[in-house]
Amino acid sequence: MNQNLFKSRGVERLVRGQDRQDGAGVKLIRVLSQDLQQRLDPYLMLDAFGSDKADDYIAGFPNHPHRGFETITYMIAGRMRHKDSAGNEGLLQNGGVQWMTAGFGLTHSEMPEQEEGRMEGFQLWLNLPSHEKLCKPSYQDIQSAQIPEITTPEGVLVRVIAGASHGTQALVQRENTQALYLDLQFSQDAVFEQHIPVIHNAFVYVYRGTLTALHGTNSTDIPQQRMAIFDNTQDSVCLRGSANTRAILIAGKPLNEPIVQYGPFVMNSREEIMQAVEDFRAGLMR
Repeated sequence: MNQNLFKSRGVERLVRGQDRQDGAGVKLIRVLSQDLQQRLDPYLMLDAFGSDKADDYIAGFPNHPHRGFETITYMIAGRMRHKDSAGNEGLLQNGGVQWMTAGFGLTHSEMPEQEEGRMEGFQLWLNLPSHEKLCKPSYQDIQSAQIPEITTPEGVLVRVIAGASHGTQALVQRENTQALYLDLQFSQDAVFEQHIPVIHNAFVYVYRGTLTALHGTNSTDIPQQRMAIFDNTQDSVCLRGSANTRAILIAGKPLNEPIVQYGPFVMNSREEIMQAVEDFRAGLMR
C-alpha cells in the first residue's frame, strides 16, 4: 500500500445538499450553505445545478448585485450569457469558467442561451480578505480550451481551474486564499493524491459515480451528490474512483475574519453590510 495513504486526511462528515430555487426560479442544490462558512473558510457557498428540463433553468439569473467576494461559475454542459454593469460580457459554455471579482460591487446577470437540452454546472463563492473587499471589480472569461489539464500516471484527468496540481498551474492564482479548484475525471479504477497544507480547509463534491476517501487503514465512501468535508490532520488527500467517476476538489487557506452575509453582500461587520445596501440603493453598483 502507498505509504502516503497513512498520511492522508480523513472525512470529518458527509453533507447532503438542500434543494433550492434561486435567481428567477432556477432549481439547484445548495451544497455549501451559510452554516458551513466558518468551517470551510474561505468558501462561502457552493451550488450545483443540473437538469434536462428547460423549466428548471430557463428563467436564469436576471440582474442582481454582489459585493465583497468572488463568484466562480464552472459549466459542465450548456450555454449561459454573462453581462455586468462594468461592461463585461461573456458566453459560458461546456467546460468553461467565469471568474468574477465583485469587490466594491456591481450588478450582473447570467441567462441561458438555450431553450432545451442539459444545463449543468457549479457556482462557488470565494471570500475576499477585508483589505480587498472594496477593490475594483473584475471579470475573467476562461474558455474550456484555456483550462490546463494533466493526466496523472494512474490515469486520472485533472482540470486545474485554480491553484496547482502535479506541477500544472491554473490561470487563476490567489495569494491570500491560495484557492485550489480541481475537476477530477476517472477513466478507470485509480487513486488520486493531492497535497493540501494542513491548515487549509478542503472538501470534495461527487457529481458522477462514487468516490472513496482513503486515510490510513480506513476508508469512507462518498456517494454521488454528496460533499465530504476533510479533517485538518494531514497534508494530503487520497481519493479512489472508478470509470466515469467525476468530482470537484476544492481547498483554500482560511482568512479567519468575521463573516457577515446579507443576501448578495458579504462583509466583515453589520455596519459594512448596511453601507453596501445603501450604496446599492444609491445606484453605486449599477
